[in-house]
Amino acid sequence: MKAFIAATALALGLPAFAQQEAKPLPPGREALSIPYDKYALPNGLEVLLARDPKLPVVAVNVWYHVGSYDEQPGRTGFAHLFEHMMFQGSKHVPDDVHIALLEQLGGTDLNGTTNFDRTNYFETVPSNQLATALWLESDRMGFLLDALDEKKLRTQQEVVKNERRQGVETRPYGIAQEKFWQTLFPAPHPYHGKVIGSMADLNAATVEDVKAFFRKWYAPANATLAVVGDFEPQQARALIEKYFATLPSTPKPARPEVAPVKLTGEKLVRHDEKIGTLPLVVIGWLTPPYLSEGDAIADMLGNVLGTGKSSRLYKRLVVDKGLAQSVSASQQSLGAQSVFTVEAVARPGVSSDALVKEIDAVLEEMRRTGPTAAELDQARTRFETQMLAGLQSVGGFGGKADTLQSYNHYRGDPGYLVHDLERYDAVTPERVRDFARDTLKPTERVVLHAVPSTPSPSPAPSKEKP
Repeated sequence: MKAFIAATALALGLPAFAQQEAKPLPPGREALSIPYDKYALPNGLEVLLARDPKLPVVAVNVWYHVGSYDEQPGRTGFAHLFEHMMFQGSKHVPDDVHIALLEQLGGTDLNGTTNFDRTNYFETVPSNQLATALWLESDRMGFLLDALDEKKLRTQQEVVKNERRQGVETRPYGIAQEKFWQTLFPAPHPYHGKVIGSMADLNAATVEDVKAFFRKWYAPANATLAVVGDFEPQQARALIEKYFATLPSTPKPARPEVAPVKLTGEKLVRHDEKIGTLPLVVIGWLTPPYLSEGDAIADMLGNVLGTGKSSRLYKRLVVDKGLAQSVSASQQSLGAQSVFTVEAVARPGVSSDALVKEIDAVLEEMRRTGPTAAELDQARTRFETQMLAGLQSVGGFGGKADTLQSYNHYRGDPGYLVHDLERYDAVTPERVRDFARDTLKPTERVVLHAVPSTPSPSPAPSKEKP
């Protein structure tokens, strides 16, 4: 079948699909796979096509393989700033018209996001508007710089700086959590700091800086286009050829090569909290990268420890001891190195040191005995439900198009979903116990104590009669 598709494409003058060796699907999971085709244009643009005709809509989703990990010291926040600039008009699209035009055509799920590892843009449109969506994406990919000027840059700088004020500087515990993250990843590591960047770097950005960043990272060779939904494959390939194949490209840029950070002791961060009114504790460990060995184990452990009212930490700190008003545990999976965190907010009158003591007691139990099989089964069900729920839609954040893009970005295999689920199937109580013992060591972590300047009052004594 693949040979027939390739021959047909060549006969039509279209790019042939890449011939890739697919990993066999495990029995019983075939129905969960997303059929797709993958090929590349001569300028290096990757294309993913997945037909799903259940609804008369089609998702267009573009990933640029650049995030804050790829920024230079002193020029942080560029990847996120560009997420804003890409909606400000290009050579053939007037300022601030991109979203409005798609909405007039019935488009939904119109957005862009940036993280440490990538930047994406997506929209879902009626099937008969695929050409318009592709044209808009191609125009800003190929002709954004023709319309970029000082006024647009300064406007978006102020927008992003205001986002930073709201999300970091005036948010409860925002500055404290930034300090915590910077301690986990000391400068000049690319993960140092927030994706949004620093105020100093945002202020220092020039038009020429921004143009140079675009030329390097926003070339077709560093992007992947996914089209998922109700479309005719030949028509879609012809439209992609029309709008994208003529865009010039530079070679795919090399991403930074950075040695993993190794914590050699416990590092304490004590922060005088000015906005939050209760003590906050965050404990973090450096863990394996996304989709690598140990990443799924960390996911499962976080779920057992801190998801839901039946989780270990909630039962101990909130229900049994009454020390915390909230507690969570999770694995933040990243491309270069992940972070496992436990976070708790104290109840009035409870110290951050008391929280750390009880968290350590729960972790020590996990290191000795591990979770029960029932706890893992519950966690596994949660993850599978969460992962598969997004596949109900073709577009939007976490939909089919985004799923294909994510696995393509991190594994080079858009169809990795079924094998991702296998990772969770393979987690056992013993593997979780060993991970907690060998990776979540008390001597290799960062502990944040964010304590309000004015301590919260102790709870008033009960007036109930005995």
